[in-house]
Amino acid sequence: MTLGIAGCGSPSSNSDKSKAEGGKIETATQTIDAAAKGPAEEIPGAKKGGTVTVYQLSTVTTIDPTDTYYVDANEIGKLLYRTPTTYDIRNGQPVLVPDLTDLGTASADGLTWTFKLQPNIKYHDGTPIKVEDLAYAIKRSFAHDVYSNGPTYQMSYFKDGDKYKGPYADKGPYSGVETQGTDTLIIHLKQPFSDLPFYMTFPMFTPIPEAKDTKQEYQLKPMATGPYQVESYSVGSELKLVKNTNWDPNTDPVRHQYLDSVVFKWGQEDVKTQQQVLNSNGEDANAINTFNIDATLVPQLTGKESQLLQGASPCTRAWSIDTRKVPLEVRKALAVAWPYDGVWKANGYNPYTAERASTIMPPSVPGYTKYTPAEGLSGEGAGDPAKAKQMLEAAGKSGFEISWYFDNQKTVPQQVANTIATALNAAGFKAKPIGIPSADLRKKGGDYDAPVNFGQTPRGWCSDWPTGNSWFPVLFRSQSVEEGQSWGMLQDKALDEEINALTKLPSSESTAKWGALDKKIMDMYVAIPMTYEKTAVVFGKNVGMIQNDPTMGFPFLPDLHLKS
Repeated sequence: MTLGIAGCGSPSSNSDKSKAEGGKIETATQTIDAAAKGPAEEIPGAKKGGTVTVYQLSTVTTIDPTDTYYVDANEIGKLLYRTPTTYDIRNGQPVLVPDLTDLGTASADGLTWTFKLQPNIKYHDGTPIKVEDLAYAIKRSFAHDVYSNGPTYQMSYFKDGDKYKGPYADKGPYSGVETQGTDTLIIHLKQPFSDLPFYMTFPMFTPIPEAKDTKQEYQLKPMATGPYQVESYSVGSELKLVKNTNWDPNTDPVRHQYLDSVVFKWGQEDVKTQQQVLNSNGEDANAINTFNIDATLVPQLTGKESQLLQGASPCTRAWSIDTRKVPLEVRKALAVAWPYDGVWKANGYNPYTAERASTIMPPSVPGYTKYTPAEGLSGEGAGDPAKAKQMLEAAGKSGFEISWYFDNQKTVPQQVANTIATALNAAGFKAKPIGIPSADLRKKGGDYDAPVNFGQTPRGWCSDWPTGNSWFPVLFRSQSVEEGQSWGMLQDKALDEEINALTKLPSSESTAKWGALDKKIMDMYVAIPMTYEKTAVVFGKNVGMIQNDPTMGFPFLPDLHLKS
């Protein structure tokens, strides 16, 4: 799951998910509770009513469920959209539970999954959810030319997923999905995918009636199934959610509807709004900033520790290098020149929010291995411009241009761009930071044909579930470039085969092998590692204590409430 360019993932079990049917089992990484039912347990002291304002610098450019993969939009989706399965957060840990359907049953060969839809659940307009709507949403996810940001596992695992192009281009039936009766959804796979019930927590699996699908306009008036619905939406600027009166808490084991409304304000300077939230004057007592606290504000936490939400995050931040355009020797020099300390300071990172990274997978993912990094990839230091310049000269590449996009409407991205440009120019590169508006950043950053060779999205990745299976197949196979989720834009058939071979192994065998693959790929200089993320966000003094969502590294928005 991507953290995006401005700066997401769902943990999974290591067991056979088909065994989850009918009870509660413990796995190596978390709990599955197949018997969970609504309503969600009440939060002590939570007041009913009021409005919470959510501030954020990074701009959410779509809330279309099919096009959602950024962690912030995913978390917002938990207020708007119910999915076949979802996560409850219990004692800080994610628990997979039924939502619109049960957790599914797999066939003996693992190639067919059957899910049963709960009865009598409605959209916000009062119309009933149909099992055909679930099937249509899955078909819609294959229109990746229209919804380029969405997850892509279905293209690899679902039957004919590499051929089917979605309901707009392919008008006939799709062999990977079918329905039976009024409550049965059947998914056909081309290879076993035991983590499918975990994958179905993503917003792209929320039901969509075909008759209501207006393509790119759908996000303006999406069919809400969660506790809130859209009242107003200014794309890239502000979103206001109000109560969905047709949401039935008795069918929902996770979500609450304490607030009358939630207002998201994007493009807000984080340091400014974090200060407002800490001061908690007026309506800011009912506000939260969802970006990690800036280092300059950490001293103000003394005496205000109750306004800080801390927790784990399954994410690594890195700057991708386009290996198609930047030769290996230049990539090595870039790493040697990289101003880790300067970028750390310019971003406002601090020990509350981040840890220096030197690997692809973060320590929270089973299989993580702390190995000796290749030269320049330690995540530490000010960079060595003199040595980098010598390396460029020896390769005959002095003055090699390194180009990337940055947000020219925000202070912090400008500071980061200046820090990087100064260091690279001093090392003999020609740095070319290209400033663009906030609203264009995610789209342009995700265009792998754009005239840049560095820092394209995703600039961060979070586990979709905690195994290497949600990292390496997504980010490093040749097809990752076409799917729009690549670090390094690698086109290495031998590496594809190695990754594919590991994905077919049981977790008990593959977990120990991901660390070696991690090192092998980092030794190819596909990215500059920056940080392993932590969650440390501030909220107003009247906002009730909320939980961290460890599947996102983000506040768990379904718990939002006020104290008075």
